[in-house]
Amino acid sequence: MKLYYAPQTCSLSPLIVLHELGLPHALIKVDNHTKRTADNRDFRTINPKGYVAALELDNGEILTEGPVILQYLADLKPEARLAPPPGSWPRVRLQEMLNFITSEIHAGITPLFNSDLPEAAQAIVRERLLRRVPILDTTLQRQAWLVGDSYTVADAYLYTVLGWFRFFDISLDQWPAIASHTKRVAARPATLAAEQAHA
Repeated sequence: MKLYYAPQTCSLSPLIVLHELGLPHALIKVDNHTKRTADNRDFRTINPKGYVAALELDNGEILTEGPVILQYLADLKPEARLAPPPGSWPRVRLQEMLNFITSEIHAGITPLFNSDLPEAAQAIVRERLLRRVPILDTTLQRQAWLVGDSYTVADAYLYTVLGWFRFFDISLDQWPAIASHTKRVAARPATLAAEQAHA
């Protein structure tokens, strides 16, 4: 498998999962500005959407969209229990959490990366985002991980997108359960290895 990635993007979460599962993979860096790969291909010929992550399978298929890639990888090694079994109620809860993270947290913070966004619009985006995060903090006050008592791909994804908060001086310390969760994910050997490789 080949994972197309760019530093400081959501491609970190599938890389964490690849390390958690011990799956062999190649990493191909993408320049987000030029859309060129490290081996000088036009990334848009690989993923016409133009953004990472993209996972190229051994049969040549390309899989995109972070939450889908995460579930696909988890299902390659179900014994690792990074996702509940397909068709189960806990799997539905995992999908619910992944969708919340992607639509409310990931998409919620993305506009702040646009330096042309007027200050008034930035304030609206931040206020909306900061109304969503406490929902996750409440969940993590009740349980160690986002989907019950076991670490899943949702935890890797949340860790990744919350990592961007530092770029906008948003401290996670205001949500103690989230801050604790972030430290636990950061300390996992797979996360440490992925962070090093994702530079």
